[in-house]
Amino acid sequence: LFLITGYIQACRGLMISAVCLGFFGAVFGLVGMKCTKVGGSDQTKGKIACLAGLIFILSGLCSMTSCSLYANRITSEFFDPTFVAQKYELGAALFIGWAGASLCIIGGIIFCFSITENSNSPRRGYAYNGATSVMSSRTKVHNSVTDKTPPKHFDKNAYV
Repeated sequence: LFLITGYIQACRGLMISAVCLGFFGAVFGLVGMKCTKVGGSDQTKGKIACLAGLIFILSGLCSMTSCSLYANRITSEFFDPTFVAQKYELGAALFIGWAGASLCIIGGIIFCFSITENSNSPRRGYAYNGATSVMSSRTKVHNSVTDKTPPKHFDKNAYV
C-alpha cells in the first residue's frame, strides 16, 4: 500500500477543485456572454457573468494555494540541513501553475466588472449615414472652375 503524505493530498484536492470550478466558470461565462441567446435579458446575463467571474476567482485561488503549498514544502525541505532524502527544486510546472492561477483571477475580475457596464450605461447605437459623396475635392474644384453645368445624375443601370 502506497501512502501519500497529507500536503500532497491537499494539493491534489485543491487542484481538482480548481479544475472543476474552472469548468463551471467557463459554462457560466458562456451563458453570461451577450452574444449567446441563452440566459435571458442583459441584466440577467450580467449577473450570470459576474457569477462566472466569482467562480473563476475562486478557481484561481484554489490553484494558487495548491502551488504555493507545494512550493513551500519544496523550499523548506531544500534549505533544511537535516533533511537527507532527495531534494527537489522549483520547476516549470509550479511557475505555469502560478501564471495560470493569476490569469484565472484576472479573468474573473474582468467578468465581475462586466456587470457594471450592463447596469449603469445604456448601449449606444450607431447609425449608418451612407456615403457623403463620390466626387473627390479635386473633381469638385475642377468642375466648379471650368464647367458651370450641374452634375449629371446617373441611375444604377448607367454603370453596367
